[in-house]
Amino acid sequence: MHSAIAPGRRRWMAGTGLFAAALLFAAGCAEPSPAPAAARTATGFSPQLTPEGRLRLPDGAQWREWPYVGTPLTPNALNEGEAPFPEFHSVYIDPESWEHWRATGEFRDGTVLAKELVSVRDSNAFPDGSTRQVSGRGYFMGEFIGFEIAWKSDRHFPDEPGHWGYFSFGHHPPPYAETTEKMPAASCNACHQAEAARAPGDEGLRHSPWN
Repeated sequence: MHSAIAPGRRRWMAGTGLFAAALLFAAGCAEPSPAPAAARTATGFSPQLTPEGRLRLPDGAQWREWPYVGTPLTPNALNEGEAPFPEFHSVYIDPESWEHWRATGEFRDGTVLAKELVSVRDSNAFPDGSTRQVSGRGYFMGEFIGFEIAWKSDRHFPDEPGHWGYFSFGHHPPPYAETTEKMPAASCNACHQAEAARAPGDEGLRHSPWN
């Protein structure tokens, strides 16, 4: 069984605008090339596109070693069996963008937010969807079941809200797709824009990819 929260740098940012923004990304989108995958550079992570404009999957599941933003959960059992996103959504930010955000409170051009979906263990579950493990009763991670990226780029997405592009590498267990095309922004950010308009004073919404 995979460990859903991998070892590496872990910085819990609950209570900050960044964590609130991660909640928005985590609620986000509903649904072969021999060249190198998206690469690490001397200064951090550099997204790579194919000649056709498809985003390459970051190599080596490196996002699990990035600064960890948070993991919201809205299980089916607490949402009348119809939660839009019933999985754990573990959100990470690329290291260089985390340092910039920590210094300025803003997402720099080039920011990458990575979201990995993780199933909820449901063996012998109680009516509320919780299970009992050695540590007690609660909601526990199962297997990796999907991966998505939000990438802020003025050059690549000049006409998108906030210059954010959204990519899904599949809602299924690994291996994920090696490349993927950009998703329509409206399918990912429409509800977030509406929520930001409804609560304009919320810092997390103000700094989120969906404003």
